[in-house]
Amino acid sequence: MHHIYTTAQNVQIHIKPGKKSEYDFIVQYRELGKRLRTPQHIHFIIDLYMKKVGNKALTLALVDHIIEQIIVAVQPATIHPPRLQLFTSDQIVQFQNLDNYGEYSIEFLLVVIELIMIQEKTNYPTGTMNLHLFQRFRREDSIFSVVQAATFRGR
Repeated sequence: MHHIYTTAQNVQIHIKPGKKSEYDFIVQYRELGKRLRTPQHIHFIIDLYMKKVGNKALTLALVDHIIEQIIVAVQPATIHPPRLQLFTSDQIVQFQNLDNYGEYSIEFLLVVIELIMIQEKTNYPTGTMNLHLFQRFRREDSIFSVVQAATFRGR
């Protein structure tokens, strides 16, 4: 397991080798006093819905940022462990008010979502599952269709 980042709230973000490709990895995190966890898409979507109730316009701006500045921009990993490619602490400031809503901090979301997008591009260079998931949330598709996309376990 490789330590990648620690948030201001002392959440440690790690990766471990995966099995899907040469540079595949699995993202995991540990909050203080808790066990190691592997985040899933549904966790982010639920958190975004909670943030959206608190501040719809800012949450939709965050999702735009995720789509345009992370999903579209990241490149596949060519080393192990991978490195963050795009995240800077300056990105937190514009969305920081969303820390008042939901479970996850903006810092945590931006780092972990970037790593998951790198992982997707590494294993599925032409894959669009995550892009479509966030686009559905952005379009305000029904909660059913967004949750269904977040929990999809097929090919």
